[in-house]
Amino acid sequence: MSILTYLHVVVTTRFAELRRDAERGDSPVPTAVIIFGLVFVATIVTGLALTKARDWMNAIPGHANPK
Repeated sequence: MSILTYLHVVVTTRFAELRRDAERGDSPVPTAVIIFGLVFVATIVTGLALTKARDWMNAIPGHANPK
């Protein structure tokens, strides 16, 4: 039973430390992970927009690319 008590104290203490310093802007998620996520989503959205635009242009009868 002592291992459960120890783990409970460790987890509770860590959560208290994270909550205590909330005003300083500390985050449990590193900034690099957030930036990678934003770049990943932007790449997906840009790819989908490009695909939709190409499909739309190819649906026009007699469409020819400009020279």
